[in-house]
Amino acid sequence: MWVVPAAIVFLAAAVLAAKALRDAPAIASFIAQYPGQTELPAGAPVGLPWWLGWQHFLNMLFLLLIIRSGLEVRNTKRPAAYWIRGSAGLIRTKGTPNRISLSLWFHLSIDALWVLNGIVFYVIVFATGHWMRIIPVSWDVFPNAVSVGIQYLSLNWPTENGWVNYNALQLLSYFMIVFIAAPLAIITGLRMSPAWPKGTKRLNAIYPVQAARAIHFPLMLVFVAFIITHVALVMATGALRNLNHMYASREDGTWWGFGIFAASVVVMTGAWFAASPIVLRAIAARTGSVTR
Repeated sequence: MWVVPAAIVFLAAAVLAAKALRDAPAIASFIAQYPGQTELPAGAPVGLPWWLGWQHFLNMLFLLLIIRSGLEVRNTKRPAAYWIRGSAGLIRTKGTPNRISLSLWFHLSIDALWVLNGIVFYVIVFATGHWMRIIPVSWDVFPNAVSVGIQYLSLNWPTENGWVNYNALQLLSYFMIVFIAAPLAIITGLRMSPAWPKGTKRLNAIYPVQAARAIHFPLMLVFVAFIITHVALVMATGALRNLNHMYASREDGTWWGFGIFAASVVVMTGAWFAASPIVLRAIAARTGSVTR
């Protein structure tokens, strides 16, 4: 119960410190020199295309279900059911079947969809040049990110326009999530999954499962922290315009983006409640045998 009050006190202290820091002449000069954005390479695309909106929605949906199912795998002592591959249903495989919990089957299935969505994103983002908007190309991104952090904490928002160019802190955050955290989550998750070859002693010694477990759960906390911060800043820095950028591919203040966002929340809420054992059993039974 003490975590929330402690977080509020810490945040209030950080805001007061940032306000005092920002009033210092040296810091004011620093912010003037590094206002918060780095210059994009020549030919960088402007705007957020429709495919990015779909990618954003699918990524959000899959991450929500991955976090839910991952927590169930971590915390459930007696699974509601088990899934055995290849012994029944649509998928037939050779060898000794793996018996895993229904929660783990759901977690791995959503993982596969998330990875597929990520591969599509990688291909499109490099094919269209949009990589220039989320990969740092200049070292001044770091002092600009510090400047943005001070401006955010002091509650004096930096001047920005995500339609044209993300601020440096956004740029580093997106780069970290897309190109560092996501691949690490996949690599560590693969090591912990039943698909990992158990007979490769040398490989297992080099990459022990304990190391993967020590990284995988903290990565989930990183994703949760990013999602909370991302949603909070989207809503606090011009919700209608930001949601239009992300969901409607529009640079205006209409309600289209908000409407699409609201519909996506309804879909995600429905998916959350639909991911119950009775529904999962029916789906899993088409890819294997489900037993108690």
